[in-house]
Amino acid sequence: MTPLPDTKDRRFATTLARGLMVLRAFRASDDGLGNAEISERTGLPKSTVSRLTFTLRSLGYLTHARRHDRYRPGPALLALGNVAQASISFVDVCAPIMQRMADETGTLALLLVRDNAKLLILRTWRPRGVSSLWLEAGHRLPFAGTSSGHTMLAAMSEELFETTVANALGDRGLTQERANAARRMAYDQLITRGFAITPPDQYFAANIHAVSKPFHARDFAEPVVFTAGAMPDDLSVARMEAEVGPRLNEAVMELERMMGQPPSITLRN
Repeated sequence: MTPLPDTKDRRFATTLARGLMVLRAFRASDDGLGNAEISERTGLPKSTVSRLTFTLRSLGYLTHARRHDRYRPGPALLALGNVAQASISFVDVCAPIMQRMADETGTLALLLVRDNAKLLILRTWRPRGVSSLWLEAGHRLPFAGTSSGHTMLAAMSEELFETTVANALGDRGLTQERANAARRMAYDQLITRGFAITPPDQYFAANIHAVSKPFHARDFAEPVVFTAGAMPDDLSVARMEAEVGPRLNEAVMELERMMGQPPSITLRN
């Protein structure tokens, strides 16, 4: 569940935000969702979800298709997504770079963006011919206890960091002190070696090892994160430090050069 931002700004449209929560509840592997499932994923009352799904279906953002008890993303949402992807130039440019890195390292490559109090997987690249982690676009990760989350915290502006942590407090035991420590540790790693690895004893899930690096796209006002991950037996800390981390760093630097952008992490004043 992704909670609404804690905002008292009168300009904030709560009904619109709840409608978008419904759309974000869908994952690529879903065979449709009923109102009860959407309610469970969003934390919204079922009566509220029922009104929102009816409205979104009327506007074409959801469809019933041939099964009238389960909703799926509709044509209007597909069109909106295609427009968004076409307007964000780095996504297509990074695809062959990340696929090549995934194939060379045998790791699952991920592109993640901030989604309020969580990280949202936007794209994945699976290594060809290698069994890899089962994570998909639409899956959400916590900020606490992930290399992706700690890297994102390190790359944020101070203002965005404070807002994000305020919304994510309590998720996976996140406190302000833990967020500050994770931000400092990841930032120091990014400055000294170009990638960040959260110590495995801090991971929220013991079956995933991962290394991450941020990217500041001109299309976005905030950073995104690229991550390479695998099962611990296939991706030891030593291998992350000596092989996969440097390879991920090279991949993101190649993307920066192709996009004509400066390094994503620099020394703070």
